[in-house]
Amino acid sequence: MIKTSVIIPCFNEEKYIEQCLDSIIANDYLKEHLEILIYDGGSTDNTLKILEEHSKKHSFVVVKHNPKKIQATAMNLGIKDAEGDIVIRMDAHTVYEKNYISQIVNLLTVTDSVNVGGAQVGWGDSYSAKAIAVTVSSPFIAGNAVYRSDKNVQQYVDTVYLGAWHKKDLEAAGGFDESFMVNEDYELNYRLREKGGKILFSPDIKSTYYVRGSLFKLIRQYFRYGFWKVKTLKKHPASLKLRQIAAPLFILALFFSIALIFCTVGFRIPLWMLSCCYTFVFMLSFKSYLNTKQIRYLPTIFIIALFIHISWGIGFWSGLIFWTISDKKLWRWK
Repeated sequence: MIKTSVIIPCFNEEKYIEQCLDSIIANDYLKEHLEILIYDGGSTDNTLKILEEHSKKHSFVVVKHNPKKIQATAMNLGIKDAEGDIVIRMDAHTVYEKNYISQIVNLLTVTDSVNVGGAQVGWGDSYSAKAIAVTVSSPFIAGNAVYRSDKNVQQYVDTVYLGAWHKKDLEAAGGFDESFMVNEDYELNYRLREKGGKILFSPDIKSTYYVRGSLFKLIRQYFRYGFWKVKTLKKHPASLKLRQIAAPLFILALFFSIALIFCTVGFRIPLWMLSCCYTFVFMLSFKSYLNTKQIRYLPTIFIIALFIHISWGIGFWSGLIFWTISDKKLWRWK
């Protein structure tokens, strides 16, 4: 059995970290071949107390400090410290199936993949959280992102949820780019694919991700996604996917539709047309996606989807302005 290192970036995760660790410890992978490295960014809640309790009970659970707090730094520290030949990234917001580690290690060793991962299957513990979980996994939001559903078949993709690598491959790639606070995983996967590496998705690698429980947190999350996506595109322009420009184009159309109302008093036809088109595409996307139990979330899902597209789109345009200005300032000082 191959020595394997699990790396968990962590910050203020008292609500989820215990069940996350319990699910990893309960995995069927032999513990003498496993280490769990947790990099905490200076949590101010009870996270550290929970981590210390687990590290006292289990010698293979090691808690370390992440001075920069960002996930890319935690991963690079973990890659450096890891004693395992295989490195697996795990999220504190997630609970893992009992065979998660053995499945991922097996596929990484028997295939020619540089990264192996599974789906991001969302789950919520309240009405709003459950509605959010259904929304973010839907084609209307996720587009053709394979990792958003465990209903897809095993295949090579552009990215996966979390992932696992041979340590030597991560070192050869230079690790994660620490200039990315968000989207660092996709950026790394793009570099790996550029060098001929294959990213393998498998629905057998099962885990459950706890989504953001409030609309405000979700809006902030997707704003950050849109904002940092621009930085990825500036570094790797060819990484642009069709699904990633839908929200920015929607914001652009919304802006001009509203502007026409003020420019031509009472001229609301473009806004009505945009609203009808959005609603039509929404209903078409969810017609076959929702099961009978999920239909009750439909009105809430519509609102959530609208806010996700608006926040992602505004984040994208904000990022375009910010990263353009930042580049000009850097150029001026060269």
